[in-house]
This record gives sequence, structure tokens and C-alpha cells, in this order.
Amino acid sequence: MNLRSVSAQVLVQVVAGGQSLTAALEPKLRGLDNAKDKAFVQAICYGVCRFYHELEFILNGLLDKPLKDKEASVKMLLLIGLYQLKCMRVKPHAAVSETVSAVGRQAWAKGLVNAVLRKYQREQEAHDARVQADPAAGFSHPAWLVGMLEKDWPEQAGQCLSENNKPPPMTLRVNARNHSRPAYLQLLAEAGIQAEPAAYSPEAVMLATPMPVELLPGFSQGWVSVQDTAAQLAAGLLQVQPGHRVLDVCAAPGGKAAHILESQADAALVAVDIDAARLQKVADNLQRLALTAHLITGDAAKPETWWDGNPFDRILLDAPCSALGVIRRHPDIKLLRRPDDIEALAVEQSALLSAVWPLLKPGGLLLYATCSVLKRENEKRIQDFLQNQPDAMEQRIEADWGVACCYGRQIFTGDSAMDGFYYARLVKQ
Repeated sequence: MNLRSVSAQVLVQVVAGGQSLTAALEPKLRGLDNAKDKAFVQAICYGVCRFYHELEFILNGLLDKPLKDKEASVKMLLLIGLYQLKCMRVKPHAAVSETVSAVGRQAWAKGLVNAVLRKYQREQEAHDARVQADPAAGFSHPAWLVGMLEKDWPEQAGQCLSENNKPPPMTLRVNARNHSRPAYLQLLAEAGIQAEPAAYSPEAVMLATPMPVELLPGFSQGWVSVQDTAAQLAAGLLQVQPGHRVLDVCAAPGGKAAHILESQADAALVAVDIDAARLQKVADNLQRLALTAHLITGDAAKPETWWDGNPFDRILLDAPCSALGVIRRHPDIKLLRRPDDIEALAVEQSALLSAVWPLLKPGGLLLYATCSVLKRENEKRIQDFLQNQPDAMEQRIEADWGVACCYGRQIFTGDSAMDGFYYARLVKQ
């Protein structure tokens, strides 16, 4: 089995089929027995998605005429070849010959792949210079996204774009009900796993090298979970007290819900998600951690279909968003997201805020969160909501992470190795 051919099949599903990289890749990886083969295919697929716009820009300069839509698999193999030559430690002759072999029996395609890759080897310096002269290619992002980020955050856009192209760290959340962070760091050290405390969350631990969760001490017993530090901030910001009723809407996959319950065992938590399959992931997480919550499959925008009428002391609205703050974890976002999505998501976010606000007790607190770095999805949503909701008041977040916005605080991708995230707290008067 030619691993480059397998990788090309995955990439065609993503680029031409609009499928997520995770959904396209997982079945292919299950079909491979060798761990090194799996790692190679995963590295190519993530790498080509991560640098797709740069690689495509180079390819367009190498081709005499554009490839047709029906030749998508050949295009993906060309991008795979370029990625190997430019970014991987594969020997150049192997990168070319194995990629040509992956084409199959199409003689014209074999000749094209061979000629284009060898041409890049001869002219690499000139093509790489062209990349640096084009912002979208240089940052390897779609031009519309580069423009949005530079408009919203002129000083921080470069950081976000650069960090999006780096492999993300693996950060853990220690379950404080079982171990302190120092105690778990000691367990990691005894297992030969290098790690250090992460900033801003008292339970956060960052691994020097990502690894399968099965190798983490006590993972199956619920001693630890995988969660970025930025996401770990939610539980502390909610300020849940003993006996509080807490609503977590759009709750899947359940990391924040679990952290809330780890931090405050006497809270009664209701987790709602519209997707039953994703809600099962919440159930699985809670079971592993020996935590209990009331799970409801329902549309957060229509609480009349699932709410029992008892108001909540705390609400976490982790709103559906563009996920532009986690591109480094899901590089296919750059290929699948469209400019029109941002406005559609903003409408949905406002609708969710208005829908769940009546469920909050007077004096209660709602935490609005996204993993986006766009103002349209973040502070603009809060501004519009406050203008139209007279009983809502912002409770400023005083912190030394992120930057204070007109409303809420924004974390930029790469700040203290964190994902891009936004938080705002609202109190009902």
C-alpha cells in the first residue's frame, strides 16, 4: 500500500468533498497496522492542510495550466510531493519517486508529477521567494482570513497566523479530586514523561512531547484529562459555589463541564447539546472521571423544548463559532471555513444568548466563551446583547492573561502556548 496514495485520498475528501480532516483520516488510519505508517500518513495530511495555501501558490507557479477539478487526486499528490521536499526530512529522491509511484497507471499524470517536482527542486529558491512576497501564501491562510485578522487585530494578527501553522502543545488538566498538580507531575516524572506546570490554571500541565493518552498515568482512572489551558479558565471564571445549579449549553465534548464538577462537587450540572452522538462523548468523559450530570439532547436555542422551569445560578455558553483560535489543532478549518460563515455564526450566537438568558436567576452569572479571535463573534456579540438586554450587566474579568476588550477578554493563539479564546461574564440584575 502506497502511503502517499492513502494520504491523497484523505486530502481529496477534505478539499474536494468538504469533509473534516478528522472524519476523513480516522478510517484510513484504522486500515493501517504499522504505527510508523499511521504517523507518516497523519503527518502528511496535517502538514498539507496546514500549508495548503502556500503549497498551492507554489504549485500554480510550476504548472503551465491549472489542473481540472476531476484531477483532484493528482493535485493532492503534487502538493504532497511539494510538502515532502519543502518541510519533511524525507530524502528528495524518495519523495519524488514514491509520489510518482502513488499516481498509479496514468502515464500522463506520472510524467506531470515527476516533471513538476523536479522543476521545484531546481527552482526552489525562486518559488520560495515568491511566497514571501504574497501575504496569503506567506502566512498560508486564505486571503479573506488574513484580511479579517489584520483589520481586527493589527498588532496581534501576525502572531495568530504564525502560531496557526505550528503543531499545538498537549496540555493536561489534573483532576484535583485525586491529585495535586505537583503530585501528578511527580507521577509523570516517575513514568519518564517530561512535563511542566502551565500558566494561569492551577491544574494545567504541559507535556514536552504529545503522546497517546493511554500512556498517561491514571488516565483511565480519571486522574487527568486533555484540555488546553485557555479552555481550563472557564471553570474558575464561572465562580460556581456549593449547591449552585449550573447549565452548560453546547456542552460537548464535556471538558469544561467535567472541570466545573471537579472544582465544585456539590454543584448540580445540566449539560445540553443538540448532537446526541457528541453528547455521548460528554457521558463517556464523565463516566471516566466518576462525575455525575444531567445530560439532555436538545436545541439550546429552544429551551422551551427541554427546560424544566427551574432557573440556574450559573450558565456557561460555549457558543458555536468559527474555531479560528484552534486552527493549529484543526488546520482543515482554513480550507473549510468561508467568509459568509462568520455572519451566520454571529446570528446564531446572538440567538443563543437571547434564548438562554431567561433561564438565569437574578444575580446569576453567564459566561460567554468562544474559541475564535474575531471581534464579530466575540465582543461585538456582547455589545449588541447588552444594548438590547436592560437587565444584563458585564462583570469585568480582571486577569493577567489575554487583553481586555471593550467587553470581555481575548486570548490570542500562542499566548503562553494557549489556544485562541474569548471570555465575557454577564450578570443578571
